[in-house]
Amino acid sequence: MIGITSYGAYIPWHRLDRQEFLKAWGGFAIPGERSVAYFDEDSVTMAVEAAIDCLKDQDPQKIDGLYFATTTSPYKEKQCSPLISMPLNLRRDIRTADITSSMRAGATAVSLALDTIKSGTANSVLVTVSDSRIGGPGGMTEQSLGDGAAALLLGKDNVIAEIQESYCVSDELAATWRAASDTFVRSWEDRMTMDEGYSKIVPEVINGLLQKCGLITKDLDKVVFDPPGDARRHGKVAAALGFDPAQLQDPFGFFMNIGMTGCAMAPMMLVAALEDAKPGDKLLFASHGNGAEAFLLQVTDAIEKLGPRRGMKHHLASKKMLNNYQSYLRWRELVPIEAARRPEKQHIRLSAIWRERKTILGLWGVKCRKCGTPQYDNGAMSTSPIRVCAQCQSQDDFDDYCFAGRKAKIFSYTHDQLAPVDDPPASVVLVEFEGGGRAFFDLTDREPDKIQVGTEVEMTFRKLQFDRGLTNYFWKARPIRIKEA
Repeated sequence: MIGITSYGAYIPWHRLDRQEFLKAWGGFAIPGERSVAYFDEDSVTMAVEAAIDCLKDQDPQKIDGLYFATTTSPYKEKQCSPLISMPLNLRRDIRTADITSSMRAGATAVSLALDTIKSGTANSVLVTVSDSRIGGPGGMTEQSLGDGAAALLLGKDNVIAEIQESYCVSDELAATWRAASDTFVRSWEDRMTMDEGYSKIVPEVINGLLQKCGLITKDLDKVVFDPPGDARRHGKVAAALGFDPAQLQDPFGFFMNIGMTGCAMAPMMLVAALEDAKPGDKLLFASHGNGAEAFLLQVTDAIEKLGPRRGMKHHLASKKMLNNYQSYLRWRELVPIEAARRPEKQHIRLSAIWRERKTILGLWGVKCRKCGTPQYDNGAMSTSPIRVCAQCQSQDDFDDYCFAGRKAKIFSYTHDQLAPVDDPPASVVLVEFEGGGRAFFDLTDREPDKIQVGTEVEMTFRKLQFDRGLTNYFWKARPIRIKEA
């Protein structure tokens, strides 16, 4: 049996009421709100968050592959999946791949992971899907898009949803695209995008899968497929296929609260369906984009044994509303702002980052073998590795110690109103980790006036600096966002 063994999701903390677009540009505002990645978030960091949620009670050392699907990779020429593997503490001898350039990249990644496991090349593959697309300011696309990520772990053991069959079609149609030189998403007129594209290709792939499996629409308990730019078309296609509204994983709730999350939309909807699934349920999962892919899933008894996840429900409930559209423009670097009157930042030190990649990207420190004291040296910011225990002064007698999944409390903090950050003030904290160890980190996803000594925080993987085409990633602290999970 091969199928999904775990799932996770991530939605940024910040949301923007679509009325703010109306205030900025006039015209018409779509009802609801959309998710907005913070200035230190991108497709990579959101994929890491979703994967951490997915691997909450899983052994990362048993994962044999990592596939990263996105249309908004920070690089045109550099693989991101090996980078994502570092904060997840995956093995070095795994298969990695980036799947890009299509709205169905997430479904394609699932298909490739399934084939990889079937071939015997791997026993388990982690699929991460993340997108942070940008629409041109003042347009309806800008309002309708959203940011988010999902992660699915596929394998042979403890399968919660068996993937029983799949079906795929290919189609060449320039409906939505973005050239290498484009910043914003482009789309053709609805007559072609919707009538000749979505409204024909989605029924074709779903009918093809049903016919292949010898099923009819009434045999399915839940149907998951992503909507196009106009979410109303989803309902029309579902009705034309003969699905009852109760069978649908309704995209309108997601659209009203987070927007269209690109190639992550269908996988995020699948995560939501799995959160409510019961043993024996039959699920259909499909995604479109220059063709379409569809899968038939059968939920097993193992789903009742899977531990809690933050998933879609908890992330949807945890949010902070932005109070102005200008913050969105600034975070997406769509408007220039006055440079801070400070010395320029030093260039990214590639050799130091490579040398200390385990410490920087994995947040690995050391633990004294004699007295058990954990220590962290902030990676490349330190001039030399830790060689002496701060507690007992023993030398070169340490075990590796990971701080990434550990909670902490703020020991001291400062807010700098003059620092060059996109959301001032710059908040820096000295945190004391649960189990021991202290270190300095930037504080993100915070409300400055609510920060105090003793505030509980958790570690999150974020962007730190962009320099000469390279993005420097590191860990930051944030107030614990979701305490229920």
